[in-house]
Amino acid sequence: MESYATALLYAIPFFTFLLGIEILYGYFVKDQKHKVLDTVSSLSSGFTNIIKDSLGLGFILVSYPYLLEHLAFTEIEANWLVWLVAFIVMDFAGYWNHRLSHHINFFWNQHVIHHSSEEFNLACALRQSISNLIGYFPLLLFPAAMLGVPHKVIAILAPIHLFAQFWYHTQHIGKMGWLEYIIVTPSQHRVHHAINPEYIDKNLGQILCLWDRWFGTFQEELDEVPPQYGVLKPAATWNPVLINFQHIWRLIKDAWRTKNYWDKLRIWFMPTGWRPADVIKKYPVPIIKDVYHFKRYETSASLGLKGYSIFQMLTTLLFLLFMFYNFSNIGIDGLLLFGAFVFIGIYGYTTLMDRRPYAVWIEVIRGLAGLVLIGITADWFGINNYLGAGSILVSLYFIITIAAGIYFSYFEKSGADAELAV
Repeated sequence: MESYATALLYAIPFFTFLLGIEILYGYFVKDQKHKVLDTVSSLSSGFTNIIKDSLGLGFILVSYPYLLEHLAFTEIEANWLVWLVAFIVMDFAGYWNHRLSHHINFFWNQHVIHHSSEEFNLACALRQSISNLIGYFPLLLFPAAMLGVPHKVIAILAPIHLFAQFWYHTQHIGKMGWLEYIIVTPSQHRVHHAINPEYIDKNLGQILCLWDRWFGTFQEELDEVPPQYGVLKPAATWNPVLINFQHIWRLIKDAWRTKNYWDKLRIWFMPTGWRPADVIKKYPVPIIKDVYHFKRYETSASLGLKGYSIFQMLTTLLFLLFMFYNFSNIGIDGLLLFGAFVFIGIYGYTTLMDRRPYAVWIEVIRGLAGLVLIGITADWFGINNYLGAGSILVSLYFIITIAAGIYFSYFEKSGADAELAV
């Protein structure tokens, strides 16, 4: 996990730089594709995923080294061929994993967060899951294991393959000529994120678009069908933790409520969106019917709340960068506690963005707990070793968190000077 944390230490600033370029470009050409609260929610979702993955919070059904040991019937030497084979196999596995997530009820839960934004920009690329607690992806790499692709090659390629899927989440790049026949492009991925009937569940490739063309899931972006983004059952929250588990909660409730025992079992493996007939009638769930005329999720947000949300997001980013830089020194117990503070913080300020009345208690309790921990240890996970006044600055942050939670909950009137869109 430490190597993954090191990779993120370099990747996060690079992604942030590209995101800043996209926002500035949208501003100067007067075609902004970002809204403050949506972008903060997207980045915060990425932070929760980073915490989960860097701390190894999950269970892997079977590891790739295990498959390699038991399935390999040959071995490819570590030259250019092994890297090419590994890349092709990984992209092929990624296509089928993605397709599975779009077509099976249970697996959609681990992917819905990525589609939950009603905007489409580089920030939404970072909406990654924390609900995929059971890892099965290595099972899809059995061709690589049979060919004897070394584990180190897979371990190096995996984050590169993931990070290479970032750039095409943008509306500022049009069609790319002959590249449209080889790789996944922004135009193709706009189709993938769209909820238009013509576009649903299309373009499932990750790097190569060949798989979509071969297996019948390719759809070109049509000039007469402008993509509309989001999910047909809107998330209606900025809180990434809630979004991650909305779908599974609906499945649990439907499985409990239906009187048909066969439906209780098969609901998990039926096509995405399938519900038992008796449950649909008694417990209807709002679904977007007209993708061109639906009300997008907004909450009343003053300039102050937007500024505070950005402040919390940037501070969370700094916390994570410090965690990755000091990963080995903090230790596993410290990392779990550190991660909990950051995770609860994200839950708190995104709940405040939702204008939920209980958000203040999350902010106040976390702030007080942080101040108590600093008072007991006279430090903040070793930050004073790098910055003399580090723990004082973190204490100030927790005081601001407490004060802001109280202010935005009790003193700023909801919607008084609200600007719903930026």
